Amino acid sequence: MPSGNGLRRRYRGKLTRLIASFLLAVGLWIAALPDHARAGTATFGATLADAAADDTAISAFYHAQDYRSLWTGVEDADRRAAFFAALSHAGDHGLPANRYNAEALILRFSTVTSEIQRARLEVDVTRAFLKYARDVRNGFLSPSDIDPTMVRTVPVRDTASTLSTFAAADPEAFFASLPPTGPEYSELQRTRLDLIAAIEAGGWGPKVKAEKLEIGDSGPAVLALRDRLAALGYLQPSVTASFDGVISRAVQSFQLDNGLTPDGVAGEGTIAEVNREPEDRLQSVLVAMERMRWMNGVSLGKRHIWVNLPDFTAKIVDDGKVTFESVTVVGQNRPDTRSPEFSDQMEFMVINPTWNVPRSITVKEYLPKLQEDPNAAAQLRITDRQGRLIDRAAVDFTQFTAANFPFHMSQAPSDGNALGKVKFMFPNQWNIYLHDTPQKPLFSKEIRAFSHGCIRLGRPFDLAYALLAAQTDDPEGLFKSYLITDRESVLNLKEPVPVHLVYFTAWPDARGHIGYRRDVYGRDAAIFAAMKAAGVALHGLQG
Repeated sequence: MPSGNGLRRRYRGKLTRLIASFLLAVGLWIAALPDHARAGTATFGATLADAAADDTAISAFYHAQDYRSLWTGVEDADRRAAFFAALSHAGDHGLPANRYNAEALILRFSTVTSEIQRARLEVDVTRAFLKYARDVRNGFLSPSDIDPTMVRTVPVRDTASTLSTFAAADPEAFFASLPPTGPEYSELQRTRLDLIAAIEAGGWGPKVKAEKLEIGDSGPAVLALRDRLAALGYLQPSVTASFDGVISRAVQSFQLDNGLTPDGVAGEGTIAEVNREPEDRLQSVLVAMERMRWMNGVSLGKRHIWVNLPDFTAKIVDDGKVTFESVTVVGQNRPDTRSPEFSDQMEFMVINPTWNVPRSITVKEYLPKLQEDPNAAAQLRITDRQGRLIDRAAVDFTQFTAANFPFHMSQAPSDGNALGKVKFMFPNQWNIYLHDTPQKPLFSKEIRAFSHGCIRLGRPFDLAYALLAAQTDDPEGLFKSYLITDRESVLNLKEPVPVHLVYFTAWPDARGHIGYRRDVYGRDAAIFAAMKAAGVALHGLQG
């Protein structure tokens, strides 16, 4: 099986041949030009202005620098080489390499015979450059175009800034600065090569054909499990023919890495994940790289809260290290309840919160119940537009529809309040927040998608203490002094904390090992379908 290093050597060999042939072609072309053409002419400038006229930013850039070239002049050799070298590595980033027409542009360099052709080539290379720079820095897809609940704002650098920065920069350093620079992105790139190597070697062996395997079992299914765990790096190759303690511990390690209940028993869910093929994992890795590009340029914050929806966890990260972690429950897998993805600032917590039932829940869930029984959902208050409590017995709820229901429903602070004892607020237009819950048994589930969109926390009080520790020597005492009043109150954070609701089904742990999660909302599948439509190859060499 070719290793990741072997694949990298093949990429470098291809790069060397590409750049060598390109530089030779351009060198011969420039040498053949008359002196006045090499220096630039009025014809070049006029054609350049005309060719760039339909793009205000490109036009303004060239006008500001008196129509000097970026790519096609004698003095532009370093920029040309750096750009086409970067394009030869587009596939390393999971980008659709053919999107930039590198081969066609190189061919045009070798066939230019006039200043008019050179000027048009100049602008076309600039357009390809801008497309690549945006793609590798901030992704080539738009999140909300794929799924309206992916509401993340992508911090795209504008054209004028990109061009002016590049013109003044060291070309190689500029291109190196574009993709995400964190170790997670590098680990995803490394894993991509390892998965391609596994695919080219034929995969990880026969699938496990069983519903459940545990200690004491034997037979072909155990052998298949053993061999796949070995291929995945969880076991040393062996001739063990029965499910023993060694295999059970390997299963447990696999479960921990893949968000499964770590009981050491290969049940239906575990076997389904063991049977995933490297192509499946490669899709997750490529999508994760695109997702990282969408966040490239977003300041995570020295201290921030990281809520990975398919991982069902919320974490506090301080200086790159996880200092707090809680299990979560996220939105149900329905169009109107899936938890969205975005970043914001957590500003305060509400202790002993009132639950103001969102209108969508009121009319979809509670109105039908009230129409059957006016005393349904007795724990909720029903008030009119003036805030006056209504007498349920005096209202005929069957006369109302979702469009004209005139009342508001709420739940006062209590032990049974749907928000529990505390909610953590980062005010946003989707009314999403983190909160406590009285429904504790749900945290023992493996797949925890049960809410209406907000994030329920398994350790809400501990999160409060961890956040308040930044502003008081007695965070627990401060929190409880509010809690014991049983009254709704607001406790502000002196320093707002960035919170990021993300969706990564492939993500490296502290050891750099990539763990995988189920695509609970089908978002990754939709993203990869869009990537594939744009020309991303699942495996094989690109660029």
